[in-house]
Amino acid sequence: MTKPTPTSSLHTHLCFLLFLPLLLISHANSQSLQDQEQAVLLKLKSYLQSPPFLSHWIPSTSNTSHCSWQPEITCTNNSVTGLSLVHTNITLSVPPFICDLKNLILIDLSYNNFAGEFPKAFYNCSKLQYLNLSQNSFDGKIPEDIDSLPLLQHLDLGANYFSGDIPAAIGRLQELRNLQLYMNNFNGSVPPEIGNLSNLKNLSLSFNTELVPWNLPSNFTKLKNLKNLYIRGSNLTGELPGTLGEMAALEHLDLAYNSLNGTIPSGLFLLKNLSIIYLFNNSLSGNVSQVVEALNLSIIDISGNDLTGPIPKDYGNLTKLTELALFINGFSDAVPASIGRLPNLKQFRVFINNLSGTLPPDFGRYSKLEGFEVSGNRLTGKLPDHLCYWGKLSTLVAYENNLTGELPSSLGNCTSLTRVKVYHNGLSGTIPSGMWTAPNLDQVLMSNNFLTGELPEKLSPNLTRLEIRNNRFSGNIPTGVSSWNLKVFDAGNNLFNGTIPQELTALPSLISLSLEQNQLTGFLPSEIISWNSLNTLNFSRNQLSGPIPAGLGLLPVLTALDLSENQLSGQIPAQLGNLKLSNFNLSSNHLSGKIPIEFENSAYNGSFLDNQGLCATSPSAKLSICNSQPRKSSKISSTYLALILTLGILLSLLALSLSFFMVRAYWKRNRSDSDWKLTAFQRLNFRVSKILSGLTESNLIGRGGSGKVYCVPINRTGDVVAVKKIWKDKKLEERLEKEFLAEVKILSSIRHANIVKLMCCISKDNSKLLVYEYSENRSLDRWLHKINRPSNLSRSVHHVVLNWPKRLHIAVGAARGLSYMHHDCVPPVVHRDVKSSNILLDSDFNAKIADFGLAKLLVKQGELATMSAVAGSFGYIAPECAHTIRVNEKIDVYSFGVVLLELTTGREANDGDEHTALAEWAWHHVQEDNPLADALDKDIKEPCYLDEMCSVFRLGIYCTEKLPSARPSMKEVLQILLRCGRPGVHREKTDYVGAPLLKNSKREHEYGDGSLVTNV
Repeated sequence: MTKPTPTSSLHTHLCFLLFLPLLLISHANSQSLQDQEQAVLLKLKSYLQSPPFLSHWIPSTSNTSHCSWQPEITCTNNSVTGLSLVHTNITLSVPPFICDLKNLILIDLSYNNFAGEFPKAFYNCSKLQYLNLSQNSFDGKIPEDIDSLPLLQHLDLGANYFSGDIPAAIGRLQELRNLQLYMNNFNGSVPPEIGNLSNLKNLSLSFNTELVPWNLPSNFTKLKNLKNLYIRGSNLTGELPGTLGEMAALEHLDLAYNSLNGTIPSGLFLLKNLSIIYLFNNSLSGNVSQVVEALNLSIIDISGNDLTGPIPKDYGNLTKLTELALFINGFSDAVPASIGRLPNLKQFRVFINNLSGTLPPDFGRYSKLEGFEVSGNRLTGKLPDHLCYWGKLSTLVAYENNLTGELPSSLGNCTSLTRVKVYHNGLSGTIPSGMWTAPNLDQVLMSNNFLTGELPEKLSPNLTRLEIRNNRFSGNIPTGVSSWNLKVFDAGNNLFNGTIPQELTALPSLISLSLEQNQLTGFLPSEIISWNSLNTLNFSRNQLSGPIPAGLGLLPVLTALDLSENQLSGQIPAQLGNLKLSNFNLSSNHLSGKIPIEFENSAYNGSFLDNQGLCATSPSAKLSICNSQPRKSSKISSTYLALILTLGILLSLLALSLSFFMVRAYWKRNRSDSDWKLTAFQRLNFRVSKILSGLTESNLIGRGGSGKVYCVPINRTGDVVAVKKIWKDKKLEERLEKEFLAEVKILSSIRHANIVKLMCCISKDNSKLLVYEYSENRSLDRWLHKINRPSNLSRSVHHVVLNWPKRLHIAVGAARGLSYMHHDCVPPVVHRDVKSSNILLDSDFNAKIADFGLAKLLVKQGELATMSAVAGSFGYIAPECAHTIRVNEKIDVYSFGVVLLELTTGREANDGDEHTALAEWAWHHVQEDNPLADALDKDIKEPCYLDEMCSVFRLGIYCTEKLPSARPSMKEVLQILLRCGRPGVHREKTDYVGAPLLKNSKREHEYGDGSLVTNV
């Protein structure tokens, strides 16, 4: 190796000395940047009030760096380039100094409760490429200068409350790859300039139901790199552009739940990359079979359109097809035999069509079939024998057809089976023995057939719902029933005989038990082992004898008890008076003695008919009066009479004196406004004195259990507000205080067009006032049930007829408000007292959910909340609320279902018939196969609205299912209601609400995942 010369060594030292200052400056700048960034982050922590999830953000030492503050911080070259505060329940506005972190490339603030308009502070993040503000509460318009962020590649503003137009400036963000604007309140237009985003790969405009009706811009087809296009349920109208087939990269197209019409462009089916199409719930037509041969599809879903005629035979040529979904259309004739021979078919879904004829016998023989759903057609003949030939079949849904013969024998060895729904057919024969014990079997619904045989000793351990009513099953109820895990056991109207085994009372999860109209004999089980969850018990129309067990009165959640038309004798146990029964019938027995005092009211007038030996102590029960003990004759002496009169006069004088002093003290205490405390939740244009002076009898418009409601004018122009006055009484003080605090806490923190607006609260020691916006048309029940309307309604409003379009409009509005409470509030809100009198109507009949005095905040979505007492109103109370103190949002769904039944039938919630409330009456009306039209309100029943009214009536029944888990969510209810008024949907076929339901809630992130349709 050559030794360095002195000259070269000197040169090296000179170079080092020359660059040393630059290195020192660079190090100093780097250290300065790190100090600056750390200071900004600590300022952000302080701004967020030092939440626990940022406890690890502590000033760094020489051995640490703020770049270690993960997962919230991402660094590149020791500088912050990413800030992620996801799902942290932040309720503040975006800090204005956020872009003091100069090198930010990524900002993710999703799944919080940030509010306010789009933060223009982001414009200072000159390097920003990724911005996610989804799942928050931002509102207002998206700025017209949004293109001030030219480097953006990912922009997600989904699931907020942005309104107005979508700005054309978005079309100038040329680097965008991903644009998510789903589920907002946009009520303007969609700019065609979005079609200029040549790099765009993902675009979602789904669930923007308030958009002005718009056509898909033709220049959207210029998006040559677009892979996923989601515009589900966003008021899209008109025809699809013929050039849609030019979007060569398109893989997933979802335009469902719109009002598209015309034909499906033939070029669409020639796209090589397109694998999934959702076009249901439009009015598209066209001969699909002409282009289907060119497809390389694995999934075809064109359900929910108005497609008619036979199913194209060419579908049988698609050898790669794994799923064929043609449900909710008008397809007729028989299913082509070739479809049954498709080698890769896993899912076959053609429910709710007009299909007829017999099913191809080869279904399941050549492919590993998993789902077979053919309900709601006119199919005849047998079910295919080989449905579970490969042992993969999970769901068999074939209800409401004209099928005959026995169930397929392959079901006896089908261990994969989870659900069998074949009710309302003409099936006969016995059940394949192995089917009862299929390990994953969850539901068996086989009512209304001609099936025979006996029940087995053992059932699948996962079977929770067994419904076999209206068949010809016979034999005894097996003693092995104690090992069953059923929640619902409905075996009414069969040929079961023998006694009711004691073991039947040992089912701890049983919620509903119906064995009416059989041939059961003997005594009722004397001892109840474990019916702690039982809600409904029906043993009517049998040959049972002996006494009623007192143990029935100790069942904690029983709300429906029917033992009528038997041969029961003896007295009614006093313990039954402890039950909170909404449905109670002991008629047509041999009972005797006095009925429990709790049942001596008009609600139970039909509960004791045809029991000659029963009596009551009061005439209100409409029974004979029980013989009372003869009174001992005695005379009150004149001395005692005089003494009583004297004491009465003295007490009256004392009461008058006390009243005088109390009134004088009251006026002294309340003559000054300064004693009142005002808490405003928005800018007010009135003073406390104006409100107080308006609390007069002439302004009184209503009263309830917790106070009075006044309509108070606040200025000379005629503006008024509604004032709810809660006066504290010693007996009610604690309850009213809780109601007041609950209503203030909830209404002051939520904002929605369909929830009544709380303007302020005014309070002092002995009185509290809540001031709301005034709803001119008052409550829904006043219009629906022809309650006398107040005289202060305007003439134009006074003569408005509440026709069906208005009722549907009200239902949609109320559903929006409840859906917001359940799915968009953090934490969610359960109202607990939904009823027609708590739905207010403004001058345009827009619905406003009101009266949150009973509402509870849930700690977490889906988590149960504890109720301090049974709440709600008769007729609206969900069955599970009668005794349990643990509830979730499904109690609101039940109550809203009753409101839907009110809207469609015109009946009141407690007006079913002499034995039942409205929900129970509606359920029986459908079960007995009565025409739905007979149940509808005759005052508004018009042929053009008949289908819509029937669909909403069925939805009301669906919402009032006895099992909370069987009810839909309010998000699903809203989507179904939105569909009801749209043309091109087979509304007469949505009775099981087999219509597509929205599965993703607003607090979920992905949409259009290819599995948004369920068959309930």
